Amino acid sequence: MTNHSLQKISQIGIPVKDLNRAAAFYKDILSLPLLFQTDRMAFFDLNGLRIMLSLPEKEEFAFSSSVLYFQVEEILGAYEELLSKGVIFTGEPHIITKMNGVETWMAFFRDSEGNTMALVSEVEA
Repeated sequence: MTNHSLQKISQIGIPVKDLNRAAAFYKDILSLPLLFQTDRMAFFDLNGLRIMLSLPEKEEFAFSSSVLYFQVEEILGAYEELLSKGVIFTGEPHIITKMNGVETWMAFFRDSEGNTMALVSEVEA
């Protein structure tokens, strides 16, 4: 019997307006390893998860992507580093919740194409 249950997310597609600008942001600002780039797509690796930047084939795909939450160990340091590279945050890192002695901190930012992204860090309270 074949198992048809969902296993994991292997790739996330992000629509972009300017592929070269977006690829530079993900490579140079977020420091993600570039796997390869074509004239319409760029693929990056995030610990086994592929992130595909693409120019939309149709207008119906030209909307902002889902929010990506990038796990970091030390959110204030990551926030300061990205700020120094010109990343625009919508606010400073702040506590979202505190559960079972763990604080979840987040800071939201925009990529070069206007997509919302976030840093997230979980630390002992």
